[in-house]
Amino acid sequence: MAERNNIETSENEAILRSGDGFTAFSFGGYHIRFKAPYSLEHYVDVVKWDDGYLVVLAKYSHNAEPEEEYIDLKPILDGLYIDSADFLKPIKTVRVAYA
Repeated sequence: MAERNNIETSENEAILRSGDGFTAFSFGGYHIRFKAPYSLEHYVDVVKWDDGYLVVLAKYSHNAEPEEEYIDLKPILDGLYIDSADFLKPIKTVRVAYA
């Protein structure tokens, strides 16, 4: 699901968050939500951003310590008929925000 919103970000910064069983990625006025793993509690940190590919630390209910998780946004954007190259090009950083 993609929708327009008014989340505060810098010009080249995207936001990653989780809640209600979904992961949300926000940038450029778009709020893209997709199903998260059932045991995800929240994202802790973005370890690496590489043009649509995220390496993050995620806290899961079944583990006391955060685990490394991988998110590839390109197929998600393509499935929403959003041109991934144009959408991702201006993003320089991604930060975790809490709902």
